[in-house]
Amino acid sequence: MDWIASWWQLLHFSVLVATLALTPSSYNARHRPALARQLVLGSAPHLPWFTLVSALISLVIIRIVVVTSQSYGLSRYALEMVVRVLVLELIPLITALFVALRSTLPAGVEFAQMRTAASGRNALSGMAGLRDEFFPRAVAGMFSVWLLGAVSCVLTLVLAYLAIYGFTPYALQGYTRVVGQIFNPAVALILVLKIIFFSLAVGLIPLASSFHIGSRRLRHVHGLSDMVRMFSVLLLIEAASLVGNYY
Repeated sequence: MDWIASWWQLLHFSVLVATLALTPSSYNARHRPALARQLVLGSAPHLPWFTLVSALISLVIIRIVVVTSQSYGLSRYALEMVVRVLVLELIPLITALFVALRSTLPAGVEFAQMRTAASGRNALSGMAGLRDEFFPRAVAGMFSVWLLGAVSCVLTLVLAYLAIYGFTPYALQGYTRVVGQIFNPAVALILVLKIIFFSLAVGLIPLASSFHIGSRRLRHVHGLSDMVRMFSVLLLIEAASLVGNYY
């Protein structure tokens, strides 16, 4: 019953957040500063060094793929492998995990501790707390996944070109042809949907049970259970995208 109740709470919280997202009053002069502040705090401090770390990881993986392909005489497939492994699979997943660990999971634990200490009778309770505190954090988590993922994917494509072809503009035509063949409409749609579902999981799951912390759900399992649930959902989304891309 606790397991069923936890998923019902997640669904209920998701519907409430979606309702606020579609309500014009959520973006009026009173609520816009808090939303803008969370958008900046959730993305700007992490963007420079996450981009640097993702670039270093991408360069290492690109180098491994290129050297391995050359040793087996499969150099013509190196670019396709790099794009499929990094841009389609690893970068979106790493971005979602990073945003969850650095932003939404700590926010969920913080809100749960605040509500537990006050027995739920504080500014985080009710629709006012949902609009002022939970909604900006959830939107900021989703936006952070979109922004960091987009920047990292574009940077990886640039690094892949430079690592494979060097600083020459003459290979650009062949490069764009290969990348265009990979990103056919079906693959591009699956990638966009995967990032959207990743952002929803990262933005909603860690905060849902904090909003319902005063309910029947056991409070002492809050942080760990949310982490396990979110990782499970991310893996299911990744598995579904793999099935859509390669089967």
